[in-house]
Amino acid sequence: MNKRQNLTTGILLMAAIVVVVNVFSYFYFFRLDLTRDRRYTLSSSTKDILSSLKKPVTVTAFYSENSIPLITRAKSDLKDLLIEYAARSGNKVVFNFINPNKSDSLEAIAQKNGVNPFPLQVRDKDEMKNVKVYLGAVVKMGDKTEVLPFIDPGSSLEYLLSNAIKKISIDKKDPIGVLEGNDESALNEMMQMASSVNSLHALQEVKLDDATPIPAQYKTIAIVNPKDSFRAGQLNQLDAFLARGGRLLIAYNGLDPDLRSGTGNLDHIGFSQWLIGKGIMLDNKYLVDHTCGYVGQNLNGQTIQIPFPYLPMINSFSNHPISKDLHEVMLPFATDIKFVGDSTKEKFTPLAFSSNYTGLMTPPVKFELNHNWTQREFPYSGLTVAAAITGVGGSSDSRIVIIANGDFIVNGSGKQARKVEEDNVNLFSNSIDWLADNTGLIELRGKVVTYNPIKDVSDRMKLFLKYLNFSLPILLVILYGIIRMQVKKVIRKKRMEEIL
Repeated sequence: MNKRQNLTTGILLMAAIVVVVNVFSYFYFFRLDLTRDRRYTLSSSTKDILSSLKKPVTVTAFYSENSIPLITRAKSDLKDLLIEYAARSGNKVVFNFINPNKSDSLEAIAQKNGVNPFPLQVRDKDEMKNVKVYLGAVVKMGDKTEVLPFIDPGSSLEYLLSNAIKKISIDKKDPIGVLEGNDESALNEMMQMASSVNSLHALQEVKLDDATPIPAQYKTIAIVNPKDSFRAGQLNQLDAFLARGGRLLIAYNGLDPDLRSGTGNLDHIGFSQWLIGKGIMLDNKYLVDHTCGYVGQNLNGQTIQIPFPYLPMINSFSNHPISKDLHEVMLPFATDIKFVGDSTKEKFTPLAFSSNYTGLMTPPVKFELNHNWTQREFPYSGLTVAAAITGVGGSSDSRIVIIANGDFIVNGSGKQARKVEEDNVNLFSNSIDWLADNTGLIELRGKVVTYNPIKDVSDRMKLFLKYLNFSLPILLVILYGIIRMQVKKVIRKKRMEEIL
């Protein structure tokens, strides 16, 4: 009877524990990330974005299903991350996966949503063949949509997803001021840049007044290619802006190239001297680079392309959120940037560098298309042409990004409009994101999943591991049987001794 009561009590107690644990886990839960690179640990910026969601977000992932390890792993990584997003958002993030390769109708749906296939060569039965692979997603909230047409398996998934959700979930965009009044490039002359930046921010033209402070609503100001002198009162307003923790993006080189006359001089607007007071010194020399763009020259009725070292093609970048994913930026008529500030108070981080064959030409210079360049004219290597500085102007929150050219982002207007390099736009947009970012989201650009493949082993070791894997369980069972038999033998011996 006692045994039956004890059994009943145990069952009831176990049931009560299960109920309590389930109720507790419904309201409180935690997850442990035991991966080395913390791939399933969401950043605080992502958690803030997810916790502030007011409407459900639907993520439709168009991923091919096949036996290619890279594709299988990429799909698994995205699915695991979306599970984390769903959990952290209180199930406001919902997702589903579609394999467009299953049917023509599903392919049509993927392509209609902006996710197109890319060809991939795979081996099948000892022959190579081309297959269509889909790796993209569509993020929706209400009537707002953000398309990720191709998700690189080597990119930061968390940044891509969180950035897409942020774009469609923000009700009011932060204003970004674009300075005017000193003959800067106007917003309507930078269409590519404006289209990119306006997806997360609201660009607005702002005049710099001598006596009126920059409005408090602006935390970030862009100064692009000023050509008129700055008055002392205007510079004082910039000082006050930095002192209150403001952020500046400055695209300026301190040079005055004149393509009509074919000469390059210095400008005299007084801005370079103000920059020195902020620890930034422009070299006041024209940077020439062996890795450069081309200009067309008419020769006997035919246009030939001639390398022009005054158009440096920058393809060396630091591992910084602004510049990490850039490949090539053209910075025409750039100059070298040096840090002359107080390194104990300010942090200077170079972002972009010239090639290993770089020269500096002291103005005035003559732009000669037929100049016979020699290696002696490129004695320098890796000069800084873009940099980020924090802690400027007496405030730990202030930031400056300086890019040593003012025209690199300008499309122009009317018939003179031209398309600029895609990475020129990315450099400017990334700089704005880093300066204006209050959530730290851009810091995730460098967070990528790393894979640690199993180390290659010799055939002898493979054979040993094979037989060990087969025999070890059997040996453990035999060892357990021997130990159990010895234990029982000892028990029987003790009982016999007690009887005797």
